[in-house]
Amino acid sequence: MYSSHLDGLDWHRSGRCDAGACVEVAAHDAMILIRDSAEPGTLLAVSHGTWRDFVSGVRAGAFDVR
Repeated sequence: MYSSHLDGLDWHRSGRCDAGACVEVAAHDAMILIRDSAEPGTLLAVSHGTWRDFVSGVRAGAFDVR
């Protein structure tokens, strides 16, 4: 994916992000893009279904975040 494809994307951060380096997500066509705000040039792309399953798992407490 070229950087020109990222122009105008609406990147979102968690409301719990209180430091300069946070995870950001944006929807692009048939995928969700994930990046580290400290290094925004590196992206992880997942399907909408995969992202939905991940968020559901987080909300259900499926991950130990201590």
